[in-house]
Amino acid sequence: MMRVTLFAKEDCHLCDEARAELKSLEEDFPHRLVEVDINSDPDLLTRYALEIPVIQVGPYTLSSPFGLTELKVTLAAAMNGRPSQDAAPVNQASRDQAILLNRAVFAFARHWLAVFNLLVFIYVGLPFAAPTLMKLGATRPAKWIYTAYSPLCHQLGFRSWFLFGEQPAYPRSIAGTSLISYGTATGLDENDYWGARAFIGNETVGYKVAFCERDVAIYGGMLLAGILFTFFRMRLRPLPIIAWFAVGIVPIALDGGSQLLSAFPLLNFPIRESTPFLRTLTGGLFGVMNVWLAYPYVEEAMRDTRTLVATKLAGAGGVSDPGAMSPEPE
Repeated sequence: MMRVTLFAKEDCHLCDEARAELKSLEEDFPHRLVEVDINSDPDLLTRYALEIPVIQVGPYTLSSPFGLTELKVTLAAAMNGRPSQDAAPVNQASRDQAILLNRAVFAFARHWLAVFNLLVFIYVGLPFAAPTLMKLGATRPAKWIYTAYSPLCHQLGFRSWFLFGEQPAYPRSIAGTSLISYGTATGLDENDYWGARAFIGNETVGYKVAFCERDVAIYGGMLLAGILFTFFRMRLRPLPIIAWFAVGIVPIALDGGSQLLSAFPLLNFPIRESTPFLRTLTGGLFGVMNVWLAYPYVEEAMRDTRTLVATKLAGAGGVSDPGAMSPEPE
């Protein structure tokens, strides 16, 4: 028997008429009617408020206004296209597994932003745990973190933040800042990149974060923007691609690119070293702009997923508490 889903609401005479028409056609087109009240969640209300009654059967969707003839044609098309009656029936175990999987998908679609923010928080937080552990004397787990993040970041001492030292950063002298330079503070060669990568710190200068300044800003910006997105997710539109390129890409490309090119003497490019402020600014803009560009699209996709899965679960009888299946994210 095919399933027919009717999206409706109370005090809707057109919905009552559609319900009665489906009842009258039940003998000719055997079906199981599943009704979904669009007032039960904001996503359905937004999508169908001006279209109800809406009927979904198989791959076909029929929106108001429609007549009895159109309804017959839709039901007939769905019936002709459904699997053969000889197909193996779905056993209870498979049905329960499908309901469990749909519940898991629904839960993720509802809480995806919290999951994303938690993952970014862990990803950007662990590099700060490394210097903290060094300060506490737990050098082994601290070095595990430095090693784990070493393929992900250059970890150059003169381009990293330091904790528990005389100052938060020790840029190279050519950066032209008022901070004590890396060479003066450590006594190391400022042009020795391998040495700067291996240098973790000491009790005097402190211990470096396992992520460079720019990476901390990128993922810190993503975390901050992700938290703010919680409050604006329902009305924030995706960032135009031109704005993303101009604000998110151009500054970091100019700052990082000019610094990179200056490291190759054969290119005869003016020697330049960025500052902690510029690395933080350009990295933060890049992180925030990426979230602004991507998260509204992710939310739209997750909203569609919540609506689809909530409808499936309603039809499967897999929901004991209707309020628990509200597609509205928390």
